[in-house]
Amino acid sequence: MARGWESKSIEGQIDAAQARQGVYRVQLTPEQMEIERKRDSLLLHRTRVIHDIAGCHDPRYRKTLEQGLAYLETQLAEFGWHRPQV
Repeated sequence: MARGWESKSIEGQIDAAQARQGVYRVQLTPEQMEIERKRDSLLLHRTRVIHDIAGCHDPRYRKTLEQGLAYLETQLAEFGWHRPQV
């Protein structure tokens, strides 16, 4: 069963990649590519911190994680990112 889901996931990824290739893509400058790389990295870190907060039971550690999350969101805001509405 798991193998079937995995195959469908890979098939979906291949379809998405092929669809992107058919669409006109804007050529990014090296500076723009660096900005996107940094933004993507910060978003990945943010996701990890949110996951850690969800499983945290120690109030002091949770506070540290929440401060880290606030810092990451401040950094993301510099790239034009807005916090998603819940």
